[in-house]
Amino acid sequence: MGATVAGPAIAVPPTLFITDAEVAQLADWSAAVEALRRAYSVPIAPAMVPPRSMARGEGIWLRGLTAVSPAGGHMGCKLIAASMKAQRASYLISLFDQTTMALAALIDGNRITGIRTAATAAVAVDKAAPSRPLRVAVIGSGFEAQGLLAALAAVRQLSEVRVFSPTPASRERFAEKFRLELSLAVTAVTQPEEAVKDVDVILCAARSRDERPVIHGDWLAPGMTVVSIGSTLPEQREVDERTVARATCIIADMPEEVAHDTGDMLAATRAGVDFAGKLAPLSDFVGGLVSAGPQDIVLYKSVGSALQDVVIAEMLLVQARHKGLGCEMLRSIVPVAK
Repeated sequence: MGATVAGPAIAVPPTLFITDAEVAQLADWSAAVEALRRAYSVPIAPAMVPPRSMARGEGIWLRGLTAVSPAGGHMGCKLIAASMKAQRASYLISLFDQTTMALAALIDGNRITGIRTAATAAVAVDKAAPSRPLRVAVIGSGFEAQGLLAALAAVRQLSEVRVFSPTPASRERFAEKFRLELSLAVTAVTQPEEAVKDVDVILCAARSRDERPVIHGDWLAPGMTVVSIGSTLPEQREVDERTVARATCIIADMPEEVAHDTGDMLAATRAGVDFAGKLAPLSDFVGGLVSAGPQDIVLYKSVGSALQDVVIAEMLLVQARHKGLGCEMLRSIVPVAK
């Protein structure tokens, strides 16, 4: 009862399932950055990227993020299922063709969060930073910090990199990794102030253990670009109130969430910092509706977006079909007449 009768059959390609291992094979920083640059260069209506939702149970949750791609012809959903008790999580991205409504792909999304976060930051930095080889500070040495530097190195020449992490062995491993793999001039330093002195770009992916800011506005010089991806919840901190106050331009992938749901911006609000007039969506910045001068301090704050997940998933789908990767499903969803 209640079933919709299927209309005339339409010819659609089989749904492709792409595994986590295949995502690793297909991932390409330059292609990811370019795909996101194209997506953010056109106006994006808020309805195309609605707020995320979360269902909660006893020690478990299911988060859903949906978006309509402005350029690639798909719309999609990223689902994250997690259990705090089992310390397990699964990530699934589904892509639907905007013309036929066919389920084009199911993709293991485990790696995609890291790819899209770093590649989107590279889009923002490439637009904001001066057109010369860049001096870069990296605060943090984990997976996200590595992704930020790798993505930026794929699209810009880097003349010098300094990395700070509170754990000496971790920052040394980070420096050695990028010296060997990308031939970058990377130096591990003992203090964050030493890392950020006289640089063009600060890549920050290092929430402090005690939730105190790890970047201070008094360290910044005119013309710097600061990337902050580590404060995405109200209780988390990464940059201080002075950083928010000194920023001439604050660019956000999800402005409403950045303004009202991140610890850095909530702290700035409590401190009386009025940033509403300088907060702008990334699409306005990439599209040229908002600009920054050579002496302006630009702060890019990211909480992540389903748009980024869907755009990267589209890129992976195109490459998987081109390279013959992925598994075609024998049966799939049949679009019906409504």
